[in-house]
Amino acid sequence: MFLKMRITKSTEPYLDNIKKLKEKIETTDTIVIGAGAGLSTSAGFIYDGERFHKYFADFEEKYGFHDMYSGGFYPYKTLEEYWAYWSCYIAVNRYDDAPKPVYNELLKLVNDKDYFVITTNVDHCFQKAGFDKKRLFYTQGDYGLFQCSVPCHNKTYDNEEVIRNMMAQQRNMKVPTELLPKCPVCGKPMTMNLRSDNKFVEDKGWHTAAERYSNFLRSRQNGNILFLELGVGYNTPVIIKYPFWQMTAQNPRAVYVCLNLMDAAAPQEIARRSICIQGDIGKVLELL
Repeated sequence: MFLKMRITKSTEPYLDNIKKLKEKIETTDTIVIGAGAGLSTSAGFIYDGERFHKYFADFEEKYGFHDMYSGGFYPYKTLEEYWAYWSCYIAVNRYDDAPKPVYNELLKLVNDKDYFVITTNVDHCFQKAGFDKKRLFYTQGDYGLFQCSVPCHNKTYDNEEVIRNMMAQQRNMKVPTELLPKCPVCGKPMTMNLRSDNKFVEDKGWHTAAERYSNFLRSRQNGNILFLELGVGYNTPVIIKYPFWQMTAQNPRAVYVCLNLMDAAAPQEIARRSICIQGDIGKVLELL
């Protein structure tokens, strides 16, 4: 088990590390991308400041919160108010394109490679950018899916039409009651398919993607492989970060890469086969 006290940051110059990464990408056979919130942040999905005020100034004035995350946890008195907020949130963070072409640049970098993506992001940016959906595993859900809030069954439902209707028809920060999503099986309220507790629905698509990812790793576990970690923090390190470290340690032909704005580091056990670059991911991809 890796000990956090033994984690080290790269001391090599920024541009030297980028050059090393470029050479490694060009010569590697397989790339496993692990993406966290930092990648979407680099792509312009900012949840406070100017972007928050652009879409939620009226909500801020009425409810007193100052960023999109806080708005998601606000105790709205009615479902009409709740879905007025969430329909706007989903529309701008799931159905609108990312403000910056970071995901498109990433695809250009790996499109001719044998790649797979595992991500904790739920904004669907990979698929919108053109990544092969059969090479994507969204572990934590998708803003574009509803599920039963109970849940009474393990099935999810596309929500784009409902969300766009809510956006078009809401007035005074409330949606019409007839647009409130209800489970077609038990009639209870629907909710987003997001992993926040033990009610998260892992539907057929989720299990298919999980199996594809597992098979991809198993069939290439001893090969020339690059584990490319992008914007992953320590909120849920057991999903991407720790497994990437372990798989790199177990395979002498593997290389671990960590790109992160604030905390780019690797354990000493794999430091010689690691490339850590601290900086904006979008700018690094441009240089590559």
